[in-house]
Amino acid sequence: MTEKTISIKKRFLRICHGLFIVFLLIQLFPDKISKESFAYYSIIFASLLEILILAVSLFTKKEKSLNLIIDIVSFVYVFLILWTLGTAKFNILKASFFPPPGAVFEQALRDRGAIFVNIRTSLGIVIQGYFLALVIAIPLGLFMGWSIRTGNAATYISKFLGSIPPVVYIPYGIALLPTFRSVSVMVIFLASFWPALAGTMSGVLNVERQIIDSAKSLNVHKASMLFQIILPASLPQIFIGCNQGLSVSFILLTSAEMIGARSGLGYYVKNFSDLGDYTRIIVGVLVIGIVVTVIVFFFNKLQSFLLRWKN
Repeated sequence: MTEKTISIKKRFLRICHGLFIVFLLIQLFPDKISKESFAYYSIIFASLLEILILAVSLFTKKEKSLNLIIDIVSFVYVFLILWTLGTAKFNILKASFFPPPGAVFEQALRDRGAIFVNIRTSLGIVIQGYFLALVIAIPLGLFMGWSIRTGNAATYISKFLGSIPPVVYIPYGIALLPTFRSVSVMVIFLASFWPALAGTMSGVLNVERQIIDSAKSLNVHKASMLFQIILPASLPQIFIGCNQGLSVSFILLTSAEMIGARSGLGYYVKNFSDLGDYTRIIVGVLVIGIVVTVIVFFFNKLQSFLLRWKN
């Protein structure tokens, strides 16, 4: 079956382009705040976004993917419009707490060096703790889930231990570990380990018995049974656990960095919140959201690739 081509109208005559024009027209309104709004930074950002969406509209072949991207960009434009109206143009929100978007973009550009350093620090901690947890949890979950009796008992134990917030172990980590970075890695490890372990055991325990019986009838070796038959069949549940661990990891990393770190995205927000610099606080919040969204996007792409056999 040939793919249905997307018409010119569906590619370029969309609501997001109208919202872009509305956003530009709003900039003609006079500012009602005493501080500089840096509106040209907002215009540059929106223009770059519009160029990106035009390029995507030109080259995207799947209408479903194009619709999703356009809907996301439309939401961004609506958010920028409301943000601009509520701050610079009508001064509904207190300027000291809610700076206009242009001021936030300008501050982000000025702080780009420090932001990239903090992103690198946070990602390094997450990668180290998260992958260490997966390397231990997945094989352990496979072997524990292999025995139905052991797996059922271990599932309840993992749920109990996994329900304890890892941040409560921070005082012990500070007392026992040499650096706060190692404490943060420990927090990420605990946040990721229990969901990954529970997801792996659940996947193994729920593998259809017919698959296992068929493999046994062919005298498949135990190692081959675990890693070539049970592991692929358990991947959907394993990814659920890994996804939960990844989401919780970023939440706890930010919390841990706000307690005692000297770098990282959480530290960036905490440091400037102590100084009452709300422009930089919003910069930090937006950067955290963007980083997490990008990582989750690529994780989901990896999941779709490895589970493509299910489609």
